[in-house]
Amino acid sequence: MPDAGHAAGRRAHADYTGGVYGSMLAASVIVGAGTLGSFPRLEMVLLLLLTGGVFWIAHVHAQLFGARLAQRGPDRHVVLRACREEWTIVKAAVPPAVAVAVSPVLGLGVQATQWFALSVAVAGQVGWSVAAARRAG
Repeated sequence: MPDAGHAAGRRAHADYTGGVYGSMLAASVIVGAGTLGSFPRLEMVLLLLLTGGVFWIAHVHAQLFGARLAQRGPDRHVVLRACREEWTIVKAAVPPAVAVAVSPVLGLGVQATQWFALSVAVAGQVGWSVAAARRAG
C-alpha cells in the first residue's frame, strides 16, 4: 500500500489543467475563426500557435505576480518553474495546428479542415483529462 506522501506526489505531478485549458482554447479559436468565413491555412496555424503562446505568457505572468510573489521573490528557478508548469497550454495548441497544416494533403476543404482541427482539439481535451485522471490514480 503506497504511503500518503507518494500519492500526494503523484497528484501534484498530475496537473494537466493547462492541457485541458489549451485544448479548449484551441477549439474556441477554430470555432471563432470558422464564423469569419474562409481562411488561409497558414493563418489558422499561426492563430492557433500564437493564441496558445499569448495565453501561456498570461498564465505565467499570473503565477509569478499572483500568489507566488506573495510567498517569495521571482528568482530564476521560480520563473522557469512557472514557465514549465504552464507549457501544456502551448503543447495543446500544436495537434490542432498540425491538423490544419496537413489538411491539404488529406484533400480537405476549408469546412472539413475546421471540423478536423476541432475534432483533434476535442480529442486532445479528452486525452489530457484521461491522462490526468490516470496519473492521479
